[in-house]
Amino acid sequence: MTQATLTADELDPRFGIAGRAQILADEGGFPKVRITAPQSSGEMHLHGAQVTSWKPAGTEDVIFLSRKAGWEAGKAIRGGIPICFPWFRAKTDDPRAPAHGVVRTRIWALESIEPDGGDITVSMSTQSDAETQKSWPGDFRLLQRVTFGSALKLEFTVSNTGTTPFRFEEALHTYYKVGDVRKVRIRGLDGVTYLDNSDSNREKKQQGDVIINSPTDNAYVNTQNALELVDPVFKRSIHVAKQNSHTTVIWNPWAEGASALHDLGEGEWQQMVCAEASNILQNAVVLAPHEDHKITVTMTVRLL
Repeated sequence: MTQATLTADELDPRFGIAGRAQILADEGGFPKVRITAPQSSGEMHLHGAQVTSWKPAGTEDVIFLSRKAGWEAGKAIRGGIPICFPWFRAKTDDPRAPAHGVVRTRIWALESIEPDGGDITVSMSTQSDAETQKSWPGDFRLLQRVTFGSALKLEFTVSNTGTTPFRFEEALHTYYKVGDVRKVRIRGLDGVTYLDNSDSNREKKQQGDVIINSPTDNAYVNTQNALELVDPVFKRSIHVAKQNSHTTVIWNPWAEGASALHDLGEGEWQQMVCAEASNILQNAVVLAPHEDHKITVTMTVRLL
């Protein structure tokens, strides 16, 4: 039996930390890790190594999860922080391939749960096999390492385990929970060039803060800028710093796009915005054999 096929009841005695980290079954029956740390709580699923909750003490959950999210094997979870790899959006040369790559719907292996002071770090991994190579030939190993505490830190590492270089796109497709997306301001992208996917990928330049008032799907290129999501309804500001990521994607489907998403509840588009640390399009990564590539995202919350 491989680690990825073990049940929550089998994993909890091995990895659980009494009163701080428990492995239990999620809505689809797959294991998830529930964190209860002094400064925050959170959840991370073996389904896609996907974080679906991070709630610092004294504030709303920072991560959006749809009330209609599905939990079926091989299907994406709507919300949380999906991992997109080795392509973003649709695969350009194969429209039948799964959107956003081959790993966000896989069951990953739980590697470790480690305490560090008041923080808890959860590590999960997956690797290429015959199934992934039906869509993409690369030999890889992925590690998602997430630290839950007063900050949420994500470290996503891609390793080329093969004998030839490969080129890939990647994104930590974070859904942020907001009080009203129409009132949110996203700072940190003023003057940055972006490709507007809702307008035939036309190249544009951001003027001032990003304000969401229509369907939005912007890929900001050649930027490592930190973001600040100012939310006057929840009276908080979310600061998002990133390392080794050169693209930022801002997405909200608006009412018309949301109506086509069966796993997004009515009106829920108003309660979320995606701001994604990524390397896509011209910022895609070429990785040599036996080399590693890591992007890091750190988010903190300040009450207004």
